[in-house]
Amino acid sequence: MHTHSFADQLQRLLLLRSALLAAQAAAVLIAQRHLSIPLPWHAMSVVLIALGLVSIAVWLSMRRDRTVGPREFFVHLLTDVAGLSVLLYLSGGSANPFVSLYLVPLVIAAIALPSVYVWAMALVTASCYALLFRLYMPVPELHVAHNFGLHLLGMWINFVVSALIIAWLVARMAHAIRTRDAKIARQREEALRNERIVALGTLAAGAAHELGTPLSTMAVILGEIAHDHARDPDLKRDITTLRTQVEVCKHTITRMVAAAGQARAEGGGVQPIDEFMRETLERWRLIRPAVSVSEHLAGAAPAPSIVNEQTLRQAIINLLNNAADASPDHVELNCSWDRDRLNLEIRDRGPGLSREAAAHAGRLFFSTKPAGQGNGIGLILARATLERLGGRVELKPREGGGACTLLELPLSGLTPTAGA
Repeated sequence: MHTHSFADQLQRLLLLRSALLAAQAAAVLIAQRHLSIPLPWHAMSVVLIALGLVSIAVWLSMRRDRTVGPREFFVHLLTDVAGLSVLLYLSGGSANPFVSLYLVPLVIAAIALPSVYVWAMALVTASCYALLFRLYMPVPELHVAHNFGLHLLGMWINFVVSALIIAWLVARMAHAIRTRDAKIARQREEALRNERIVALGTLAAGAAHELGTPLSTMAVILGEIAHDHARDPDLKRDITTLRTQVEVCKHTITRMVAAAGQARAEGGGVQPIDEFMRETLERWRLIRPAVSVSEHLAGAAPAPSIVNEQTLRQAIINLLNNAADASPDHVELNCSWDRDRLNLEIRDRGPGLSREAAAHAGRLFFSTKPAGQGNGIGLILARATLERLGGRVELKPREGGGACTLLELPLSGLTPTAGA
């Protein structure tokens, strides 16, 4: 368990100690005032006050955000055991019905500490319990037969208090452990995803280098074919489309091999967000000319300026491609913005996806496409880009069939100052 986890557990221990001190003070007061049990309440009050002062001092020290290790946490548990032992010594020793409160620090140690501390706590509590058989200040009322019913009532109250404390502790600490494990799992998944993205980047760089020559050859040959068949309008139109696609590929490769610093602000810097979105749509139309798109762009005027972030542009294109793959005829794009945030909604009428598939989409090469038609890389890259910029992407089923992709992105990381 990490040191910050022990700090959280220590704070819970201090809260529990405060509650127990209040309950013990109330028990001493009730025994003295209402049950007429002769207890050395002066000495017991000193013990309770001392434990309270220790708790206050530790609480104040925790405000300095210092680290807490297992040894310090164990020392605080020993402090609670020592205080309980003194209180039991002053109130009948092992005959006191609250003697089983020794189980509470043992349970806490078993949940929060390594095994060596757990066995040490078991030895300490068992030894203290054994010593109380011989070392204690007798309270006659606890041993008189006609007060045996009162003793049984005290044992029942002790059981209820112990059960509530243990249940609360186990629930809170188990929740903390589950939260920590979930965080570790997310970090492990992100590390694996980033590792694969780096591998994809390496492969992409090699592919870009290898594809440059074939694309140049294709461009030359298409130019010659267009010259030789200039009088065939149908063939000329098809060749023009092919040459456009080749130029798009060459431009994409050029951007891929650009330096990282140049890729962030290609072409000089900043532009209004509405222009950024229109340019992104125009570039996507060159890639998917057969897919029609209904677009609606609206937001604050004048539109805020953002850094011409090429990775964001590519992420949006990847999301549009996913929608076009699912709905080859038509997709819908709704884009809105204000001074602080960009919201994008891409809707298609494809086969749709279940809520379980929507929850897993974009993680570890998950894809709902048939084998050989996609592996979810585009969505992974889009999600990674948006998370790096502080945003998020979510997929959900669309009413009436199809899917809806939601993109939310704060503009704080894309302002000209942040870009610089």
